[in-house]
Amino acid sequence: MGSAERMKNVSKLVTASGEPVFLVLSAMSGTTNSLIEISNYLYKKNTVGALDVINNLERKYKNEIKALYSTEEMLKETEETLKGIFDYLRSFTKEFFTSFEEKKIVAQGEIISTNMMTNYMREQGVDVVLLSALDFMRTDKNAEPDGLYIREKLLNLMEQNPGKQVYITQGFICRNAYGEIDNLLRGGSDYTASIIGVGINAEEIQIWTDIDGMHNNDPRIVEKTDPVHRLNFEEAAELAYFGAKILHPTCVQPAKFAGIPVRLLNTMDPTAEGTVISNDSEPHKIKAVAAKDNITAIKIKSSRMLLAAGFLRKVFEIFETYQPVSTWFAHRRWVCR
Repeated sequence: MGSAERMKNVSKLVTASGEPVFLVLSAMSGTTNSLIEISNYLYKKNTVGALDVINNLERKYKNEIKALYSTEEMLKETEETLKGIFDYLRSFTKEFFTSFEEKKIVAQGEIISTNMMTNYMREQGVDVVLLSALDFMRTDKNAEPDGLYIREKLLNLMEQNPGKQVYITQGFICRNAYGEIDNLLRGGSDYTASIIGVGINAEEIQIWTDIDGMHNNDPRIVEKTDPVHRLNFEEAAELAYFGAKILHPTCVQPAKFAGIPVRLLNTMDPTAEGTVISNDSEPHKIKAVAAKDNITAIKIKSSRMLLAAGFLRKVFEIFETYQPVSTWFAHRRWVCR
């Protein structure tokens, strides 16, 4: 969502069907980059630079909410909310700054956008409630989503707010196993939507972007590509790995395991069919062509491998020792002989 106008369009899309919807929102365009910039200044103890970015960002949002709301009541209520958030951001200029504080700062983008959208929908007469992701979204000690905890807390919050037309929450942000503000890292809001869809046993998970689904070739390279209307989860993951930016390779894994279809739709063309990703497959059919530069393939061969117990274990231990290489290693294809 890049502007107040885009936020209004999203509201129309969400309420068009009249069916209950759980809406997961990202920060408005450019906000997360500004929050990271603020954090970088604070790491360097440059409070003047940090305050300058904070003040500019606050002015931007003041203009956006003036364009968003039509009533003085909702405008003032949102102004007070934003004032509290930006005063909170300014408070970090007086503290010792670490990665813990950075995560608190970066989380404010989604908190701002969800408050703005909730208030706008309320102004439009929608029966809506904002559920803070920090009240139910949690990772375990391995930094993986804690599925049982999330489901229990989320369903409890929905029971406390029954029958709403729209439930809104923040994407990306969460708490870790120790209760600290954190984030889900990969996949952002799409990953959050997938986790929530599984937690509430949704009929379908929809991801809205500015392109009508995954295409049969890279539109940045090939002209006149077409969307692929049906994909298997594995096919979608392969395309995402090879450069389809519309989808993070792992963000739909929860939906895959739960058997919940994921539909990719276009906010610029809501009537477009988009792409449905599910566990269904169509064998012996080429869906798309993808390419990726700078792929390195390594073949590992040992004349003693047949009787050398633990050969592969030793190979993987070497890469595990050098963590940056290990991460790179885990995302490439390997042939061991």
